[in-house]
Amino acid sequence: MAKKSKGNRIQVILECTEHKESAQPGTSRYITTKNRKNTPERIELKKYNPILRRMTVHKEIK
Repeated sequence: MAKKSKGNRIQVILECTEHKESAQPGTSRYITTKNRKNTPERIELKKYNPILRRMTVHKEIK
């Protein structure tokens, strides 16, 4: 069984910001973890977008 306690480390979903603005179908998303205590705000990372074939800014959603 999985632990039910709330830890400081949580999973977050990162979605490409440039891909949403383009008219191309599909989405570029990554799953990563962050420390809720150290970074309470939403994070932004540069990740590779395979559809656009270049590095783009991915922002945390939800």
